[in-house]
Amino acid sequence: MYMTGFADEASPSLDAQIRVTKELGWSNIESRNVQVDDFPAGNIHDIPDAAFERLAARLAAAGIRINCFGAAIGNWSQKIDEPFDRSLAEVRRSIPRMQKLGTKLVRIMSFAVRDGEDQMEAERFKRVREIQRMFADAGLTALHENCMNYGGMGWPFTLKLLENVPGLKLVFDTGNPVASDDRSQPRPYPRQSSWEFYEHVREHIAYVHIKDGIYNAAAKKTTFTYPGEGHGDIPRIVKDLFARGYDGGFSIEPHMGTVFHDPNSRHSLDAAGIYVAYGRRMLAMINNIRTESQLPPHR
Repeated sequence: MYMTGFADEASPSLDAQIRVTKELGWSNIESRNVQVDDFPAGNIHDIPDAAFERLAARLAAAGIRINCFGAAIGNWSQKIDEPFDRSLAEVRRSIPRMQKLGTKLVRIMSFAVRDGEDQMEAERFKRVREIQRMFADAGLTALHENCMNYGGMGWPFTLKLLENVPGLKLVFDTGNPVASDDRSQPRPYPRQSSWEFYEHVREHIAYVHIKDGIYNAAAKKTTFTYPGEGHGDIPRIVKDLFARGYDGGFSIEPHMGTVFHDPNSRHSLDAAGIYVAYGRRMLAMINNIRTESQLPPHR
């Protein structure tokens, strides 16, 4: 197994992302938003070529690798009734950059949830099949995340997506169900259960995002917490993963110093400190679970 994280939650600056990663003693970053020197910040598949070349050189010099592209492909900002061109362009930009960096994993989604009941499933499945095929043909693995998208509406939707997209694997986010409507149930939609979602999709999981939180129904708001302090069932899920022989990555996404997709969220003054503390707490939890399971600790 290995540890990694969305280091843009510590800072958009590449240098700061490298710094917190090394402070944790890790050698991986899941790259999403990044700013290189004076170039504008952006997703790793969107930054200018000159910025990307500097990023690649600086990571190599620091001994840090990008284990996964936290891509925007098919995410909550992309509607299924809009042209497919944007997604295809993002895939085409991602592939050569992943190959240059030696990155094998890319996070994708299944497009924004539509208002009403018609989710245009046939079009979604067609598009995700094409995205998955393009990456697979390049020797890369596309992983669907249960976020604010069709597959994130509940575990039955993820399973239906998998049935219609052969070869697709999952990145499971422990915290997203806490904040999400269970659209497989009648209105008013209840919250999802992280454990229930995990239990139904675990055979397809190739990678894990670690996020935790508590949903306040009265305020209709999720407060994000350190791992194990919320309703994300993280200890139970991690223990079950190890019992099943999981040896992949755990990627922290605290959402405590900043929430990437919230336009009103800004990096707190101690976002980097929160990120490092989060990583240390998660690693301590993992090693406690491994000790209890009579497995060697992760170093």
